[in-house]
Amino acid sequence: MANSASGLAVHDDCKIKFADLKARRGFRFIVFKIDEKSMEIKVEQLGETTDGYDEFTSHLPADECRYAVYDLDFVTDENCQKSKIFFFSWSPDTARTRSKMLYASSKDRFRREMDGIQCEIQATDPSEMSLDIIKSRAH
Repeated sequence: MANSASGLAVHDDCKIKFADLKARRGFRFIVFKIDEKSMEIKVEQLGETTDGYDEFTSHLPADECRYAVYDLDFVTDENCQKSKIFFFSWSPDTARTRSKMLYASSKDRFRREMDGIQCEIQATDPSEMSLDIIKSRAH
């Protein structure tokens, strides 16, 4: 199904892997990339359930845009174990303008395909998505 705004399709694997992360906690994170040749959003990287936040952020290129989801486990102030799924729109200042426009125009529809997202982070720099910021948004 193509995105009318940008002409992008979402590869079925994106939805399948996200459903696995959401339902069975099969992955810690998923990094998605727009394949500009096929004009399709595809899974680029899957994070093992044992991977931490630093492992996740290391898969976001310094000069290219990406979408990602991250399953954050945390403990509430009441000492309860919780989990929230974050959607990231990573668009570094150093990315190509065309790439930033493509990711921006496709983000809302792609995010809607990922039913079950609880928080959203838009970042252009690693400091905008530090673990402290993510944890503060989870509560």
